[in-house]
Amino acid sequence: MSSIKLILASASPRRKTLLSATGLDFDIVESNLEEVRRDGESAPDFALRMAREKALNVSARCPDALILAADTIVECDGQILGKPTNAAVARAMLRTLSGNTHTVVTAFALARKGAIAESMTVKSRVTFRDLSPHEIAAYVDGGDPLDKAGAYGIQDAGAGFIERVNGARDNVMGLPVREVLAALRRHGIAPSSEGSD
Repeated sequence: MSSIKLILASASPRRKTLLSATGLDFDIVESNLEEVRRDGESAPDFALRMAREKALNVSARCPDALILAADTIVECDGQILGKPTNAAVARAMLRTLSGNTHTVVTAFALARKGAIAESMTVKSRVTFRDLSPHEIAAYVDGGDPLDKAGAYGIQDAGAGFIERVNGARDNVMGLPVREVLAALRRHGIAPSSEGSD
């Protein structure tokens, strides 16, 4: 029986939805950390560092809880695509992804009592069909891409841009649920349907 409180250190509605669907009880406490890539930092290293920093930031405020944090990065042709800062950047990102295959890296970290308990990265490969300038403009004008790494969401109209996904779709959404649940079980937290509550 776990008495450990689980906290999701994320403002992402996608991560909240994915974690809620597992049946886990959790609270949300945002880290509000600025996501800045270091010179020469690879996509997996950047995502992992941010996930760990977010988890530690919230753990410092909630030391008795188990903190789950995550970060998602899109990499295409050697470019790292984070969240677009404006519509023009979003359009440029989508032009880069059009007709290309890119890698989505989601890292997650668990922290407790101010220390990292576990962390890892999960990758998926996503192939876009060729997009017309009109499609890109219409999608960006709809406002969907501005809070998403790579300027698209696999769970919204952006799904129509995708030819195929190699790897987990939930990882592309921002949380590799299978790996996260396995990690949480190792630290005494499991959905109530498994009888661990």
